[in-house]
Amino acid sequence: MTRRLAHVITGLGMGGAEAMLYRLIAQTDRSRFEPHVVSLMDEGTYGPRLRQLGVAVHTVGLEQGRPTPRGAYRLARLLRGLDPDGLQGWMYHGNFAATLASWLLPRRVPVLWNVRSSLYTLANEKPGTALVIRAGAALSKSTAAIVYCSRVSASQHEAHGFAPGRSVLIPNGFDCEQLRPDPVGRESMRVALGACPDTVLIGHVARWHPMKDHANFARAAGLAARQVPALRFVAVGTGVGETNAEWMTEVRRAGIVDRLHMLGERDDVPKILAGLDLFCSSSWSEAYPNVVGEAMATGLPCAVTDAGDSAWIVGETGRVVPPRDPEALAGALVELARLTADQRRNLGDLARDRVLREFSLPRASESYHALWEAALA
Repeated sequence: MTRRLAHVITGLGMGGAEAMLYRLIAQTDRSRFEPHVVSLMDEGTYGPRLRQLGVAVHTVGLEQGRPTPRGAYRLARLLRGLDPDGLQGWMYHGNFAATLASWLLPRRVPVLWNVRSSLYTLANEKPGTALVIRAGAALSKSTAAIVYCSRVSASQHEAHGFAPGRSVLIPNGFDCEQLRPDPVGRESMRVALGACPDTVLIGHVARWHPMKDHANFARAAGLAARQVPALRFVAVGTGVGETNAEWMTEVRRAGIVDRLHMLGERDDVPKILAGLDLFCSSSWSEAYPNVVGEAMATGLPCAVTDAGDSAWIVGETGRVVPPRDPEALAGALVELARLTADQRRNLGDLARDRVLREFSLPRASESYHALWEAALA
């Protein structure tokens, strides 16, 4: 029996939750589930890609995905036409909207949530988002399950009132066929970046946001470069470029203007990762940083801050330092950079093996399938 499952998500722009939804739907067993995707906003970047998978994509057109009574009614009207057997929410607004809309459906269907972020304190959230989180805590007992991709995130949300009896941990899964060491791609990327054979390229991939702490990365890079002249850096992410005055101030202060490649927003991150020697995550707040797992699957040793589940993901295959400590992060980068190429390659092989063993996409996909089967039965 094939069950119709509607995924309700805030939007379909570039982001970790959107990427995981796309990967998960690509792996969905269509003999068991018929997926539909409902974006509270527009089709964004992933809408056309989902359509290429043969999946129906529906949009509600809400401004910034904010759930309102009128928006809930529009969503419910759309869902009544789909007549789903279950709803899978994604992110705070998608979760909340799915629950509100379910009350307006002609038959009761199970609603599952998917929480994708950390929650160190509500003070870090926008007022509207904080209100939705509080409402979510009050409604959480009505859900069939709350999926967390991060152990830290689960404990944080439970501390803020989310029902612990509904918690299900499913770490993100990575496509290790797409993400893999690529000697040809490596050479091509390094030529494009003008990297010499002895250059040690360190990558940082994150959108411009306070919690990603780009200043920490820039300061650590400057400190490390003074100790290892062969270091060069690659920064990827929306808002990370010469038009960002705050970022450029940090880059100049760190003295890495001539050592830094700023690539901005890119949709070919696997290709970029293939050309690197090391990867760095500098955040002070995370849930489950996808890009760390992606870098590890590509065979890169990682130096990360102990934010969210970063330390759990890396395990013994990289270096973990406290957040907001550029000296410690620089020390980790220097330690890894001073390894021989073979030593870094061996450490990268261990990182890839860890992803294959613990965080593969097929493993995550089957966990979701089992959860949906149980909830929709």
